[in-house]
Amino acid sequence: MTTKKAVVLLSGGLDSTTVLAMARAEGYECYALGFDYGQRSSAELMAAQRVAADLDAREHKAVKLDLRTIGGSALTDDGIDVPEEDTGGIPVTYVPARNTVFLSIALGWAEVVGARDIFVGVNAVDYSGYPDCRPEYIEAFEKMANLATRAGVEGHKLSIRTPLMHMSKADIVRRGTELGVDYSLTVSCYQAQPSGAACGRCDSCRLRAAGFIEAGLADPTVYAD
Repeated sequence: MTTKKAVVLLSGGLDSTTVLAMARAEGYECYALGFDYGQRSSAELMAAQRVAADLDAREHKAVKLDLRTIGGSALTDDGIDVPEEDTGGIPVTYVPARNTVFLSIALGWAEVVGARDIFVGVNAVDYSGYPDCRPEYIEAFEKMANLATRAGVEGHKLSIRTPLMHMSKADIVRRGTELGVDYSLTVSCYQAQPSGAACGRCDSCRLRAAGFIEAGLADPTVYAD
């Protein structure tokens, strides 16, 4: 029997970790892909390593990029503060074209390992308003992927899987818990300390905390304060 293979984008945060567990539960051999892109907090890179090992990823890569060379985001430019309250609109934590860059590299690796599915933890319910997390963006990228690759041209359709797209943060937490995810291994904070301790104030921290509260489950997050 041919083994199903999938490339799973793994940041080390709550959402991507849940996606990895979901892909594994569907019977996929998972190739976890993360990025050292110059982000403000490097703690998530260590978290991704822990998660990939805990969830038995077939392989885990952390591709090094330097998005600080273009900046434009509070996550890649130390001169832009991470907001600690909702400012409305698209926040300054949006990293220009990040998902397009990440998915493009995932697409390349999928061709190399023979994967037909790419899993990504984008969400259009409890999220920060990023334009590259919307269903129409994913649909457009998938269409491009099948036009621009050898696999697609030769009839091996590539799919961009977004199992969290229409789930609330609470639903995500519940599903991950059902699958045995150890959320204490994850880091979601935009400005986490090197130890992984979270600020508890940024948008990502607020969404994560609210998800655990709504789900009625204990939050294992370690906070700096």
